[in-house]
This record gives sequence, structure tokens and C-alpha cells, in this order.
Amino acid sequence: MSGSNSSAPPSALAEPVSFAVHSLPDPATQAQRTRAGRIRMLLVWLVCALPVVASYFTYYVLRPQGRANYGELIDPQRPLPAASALPLTALDGRAVDPASLRGQWLLVVVADGACDALCERQLYTQRQLRTMLGKDQDRLDRVWLVTGAPPRAALLPALHDAQVLRTSQDALGRWLQPQAGQALGAHLYLVDPMGNWMMRFPPQADPKKVRRDLDRLMRASASWDHEGR
Repeated sequence: MSGSNSSAPPSALAEPVSFAVHSLPDPATQAQRTRAGRIRMLLVWLVCALPVVASYFTYYVLRPQGRANYGELIDPQRPLPAASALPLTALDGRAVDPASLRGQWLLVVVADGACDALCERQLYTQRQLRTMLGKDQDRLDRVWLVTGAPPRAALLPALHDAQVLRTSQDALGRWLQPQAGQALGAHLYLVDPMGNWMMRFPPQADPKKVRRDLDRLMRASASWDHEGR
């Protein structure tokens, strides 16, 4: 149609079409970005782990002169074995994975289910020590690892707040060990929330001295350990 402006001028049609060409990513730049990402992830992990490392460093290394532990520190610490190495069962026969014990401090008694006078004293001391922790008592679990016969029924009411688990003495002896010349049941054993056996108390331990060690550990780990799993 004459006079229409819909047609483009010839000069515009003749103008060449241009394409933008984007450069391919530089492999060296990509490698740098990958390394930077890994470094950031490592820094985040270190920030998360620092309170745990600092509390152990303070307790084990920066101890004031003249201050001694009552309990014997286990070096190196011994992590909880896998279920295949340390089979545990509840009193109802249900299998219990050792990994489920992590997340709390554990004060462990080892004794045959018949529970002689030494065993009864250990269980009583264990209960008293947990009570003496006061506001921190919910950060520590009582555990009785029962070897041999099932526990006497008369003992169970006093163990309502404890974990009573059965296992074999042979399997347990590959994780916990007594002092030379002592029986496995002669000691109270302390396991940290990460599942590491880290302290062994003397036979016929003095509860007041054990409590001092527990109080120090509770204070040293207060920034990263909280009650409950």
C-alpha cells in the first residue's frame, strides 16, 4: 500500500547480522573456584569442631600445676566398638547398637548379673555420683554392662534411670581394660559424648574425688555438650 511505513528501509535490510560469542570457562579459573569452595567448607568444619578441641586441650594440656586427676586418663582414647565387635542386648532381648550410646557422658559399671557386694557398691556409688552433679546430672547416663547371668530382679527398681545392657566379658575386654592385677568390675569407667572411653577410676573409688573430676569435665565441655542425645 502506497504511503505505508511498514517496510524497512533498504539500508536496514542490508545491515549484517552480528552474533555475540561467549568465551568458554577457563579450566584454571574453575579449579581455583573448586579449591576455594573446599577451603570454605574446611573452615566451617573447623569452626564447628573448635569448641570440642578447645575444651579437651584445656582439660588435658593447660591444667594448673599441682592439680592432678583422680581418675586415670586413657591415652589413646578408645572409641565404642561396632555392634559386630561389641554385641549388646537389652533385658528384653532386643539388640542395641553401641552407637546409640553416643551423645551423653556415660559412667559405666561392669559386673555379673548375680551382683556381689562389690557390684552393689559400684551401682550405689554410680547413682550417688550422678545425683551429686546437680544441674548437670542429665548430661550423664548410668550404664551397667552385665556379663554372665541376668541381673537379679531385686536390683532393677533402683536401676529405673539406668541403661542395663548385657554383653560378653570377652567382647567387653576388647574395649575396656582394668589396671594390671585388677578385675574388669573393679573400676568405674567414664565414656565421653563422642563414644570414647577416656577415664578409669581406681578400685573402691572415693566418690568425692570422682565428683571433682566429673565437675571439671562438665565445666570444660559446657560449650558444646548439652543434655540429651
